[in-house]
Amino acid sequence: MSAPGTPDRPLTVAVVGAGPSGFYAVEALLKAPGLTVRVDLFDRLPTPYGLVRGGVAPDHQKIKSVAAVYERAALDPRVRFFGNVKLGRDLSVDDLRARYDQIVYAVGCESDRRMDVPGEDLVGSHSATEFVGWYNGHPDHRHRSFDLSCAAAAVVGVGNVAMDVTRLLSCDAESLAKTDVAGYALDALRKSLVKTVWLLGRRGPAEAAYSPDEIEEIGELPACDLVVDPAEAVVDEVSKAALSAPAVKRKVEYVQGRAKIGEGTKPRKVRLRFCVSPVELIGEAGAVKAIKIERNKLVSDGKGGTKAVGAGKFETIPVGLVLRSVGYRGVPLPGVPFDEKSGHIPNAAGRVVPGEYVVGWAKRGPSGLIGTNRADSVATVSAMLEDLKAGKLPARAVDTSIESMPKLLVAKGSKALSFAQWKELDKLELAQGAAHGKIREKFTRVEDMLAALGARVPT
Repeated sequence: MSAPGTPDRPLTVAVVGAGPSGFYAVEALLKAPGLTVRVDLFDRLPTPYGLVRGGVAPDHQKIKSVAAVYERAALDPRVRFFGNVKLGRDLSVDDLRARYDQIVYAVGCESDRRMDVPGEDLVGSHSATEFVGWYNGHPDHRHRSFDLSCAAAAVVGVGNVAMDVTRLLSCDAESLAKTDVAGYALDALRKSLVKTVWLLGRRGPAEAAYSPDEIEEIGELPACDLVVDPAEAVVDEVSKAALSAPAVKRKVEYVQGRAKIGEGTKPRKVRLRFCVSPVELIGEAGAVKAIKIERNKLVSDGKGGTKAVGAGKFETIPVGLVLRSVGYRGVPLPGVPFDEKSGHIPNAAGRVVPGEYVVGWAKRGPSGLIGTNRADSVATVSAMLEDLKAGKLPARAVDTSIESMPKLLVAKGSKALSFAQWKELDKLELAQGAAHGKIREKFTRVEDMLAALGARVPT
C-alpha cells in the first residue's frame, strides 16, 4: 500500500476551526512541495473566517480584507469546507481519527478570563468578548444587551481588544453606519448616553499591550478627548529599559504628549489610567454602580520585566457598565487534551498526541495579531510533515475515502454547509448591506442563515 501523501494515497487532514490559524495551516499544507494532500476544514458556525468576521472591529475593514487570502485556499480543489459542524455535537474526535491521517485543532480561545473581584457578576459587568461578539453580530452573543444609558463605563485592560471596545463606545455611531456593524448594535450605539470611558491598565505606559496605532486611533476620535494624568504617564525606573524598543518608545511618547494637552473640549472623554487595578465592583439593586480601584507600584519580576503590586491607596469611580478585557482562555473539546491552568491545548511544538496538532491561540495562548498566526501555523505544519516523513503517524484511519465524511454527516443528521453555500450567504449579506447603505448586513442567527439557503434547521 502506498504511503500517505502520494498520488495513489493522498494525505488526509482534518482542520477543526476555520479562523485565521486554521486557514494558514491549510495554506501551508497546500504549499508543501511534493505532497499530495486533501484537507477538510470544519467550523461550528456556517460562516468561515473566525475572528476576522466575528472579532475585528467594524471600523477596521482593511484588516478584514485578509479574508480574500483565505478564500483562495478554500476554493482550492484539494480543500472542502464543512460549516455548521461542531466537534462534540455533530462529530467526535474518534470520527475524525477513523477518517484522517492527521487532525489540526485551530479552535482559538472562545472564553475569557475573569478579574476575580467581588461584584464581578453584577448586572452591567461583562466580558469584552461578549461586547465584541454583540456588535459584530456573532451568533453566540447577538442576544446580549448592554446598558448604554449610563454616563460612564469602565474598560479593564489595555490590550488591542480593550482599545476596540473603548473606541466603539466613544466614537460617533454615525461613523459606523456604512460598516458591517450589526444593525441592532448600531441602533443601540446611536442611543448611547455614555460620555466617559475609564480605560484601566494595571501597569505603566511602557507595559501597555495596545499597539501604537490602536492608542493613536483613540486620540484621533473626532468627538472624544483622550485624557491622561501627567503623573501616571511617567515611566518608572523599573520600566525604562523597555524604552529601547521603538514601538514601546512610540507608545510612551504618544501618551505623554496627550497628557500635556489636558482635558480638551470635546463632549466625550476616554480617561486612560495607568498602574491601577479593580478590587471591587460596587452594586445597587443588583447592578453595577461603581468600580473601586487600587493604585499599584511597579517592581521587577526577576525575569527582566515588571509586575504590579497594590500600594494600598484606593478610589471609587461611578460607572454603570464594566467590560473586562484581561485575557482569553480556550474551551475544552470532548476527547482533546486541555490544560485548565493555562487555558489552552497542551502541546510540544504544536504536537498534541501522535497524529494530532494544534495551531494559533489554542496552541500558544491569546497573543499576537491575526498575521502572527501564519508563522505559528507554518511551524506546526512543518512538525506534521516531519512526522509524516518519519513514519510517526498512527495507523488508525480506516476509511480515508473522499465520500466518507459527507456520508457520515448525512447519517448523523447534520446540516453541513459547503463553501459554495457560504458564498451564497455572502452575496445575500452584501445585497442586504447595499440596501441599507452598508458594506454588509450580517445574518446573526444560525437558523436565519439556514433558512436563507432553504436548509432544514438541525434538531
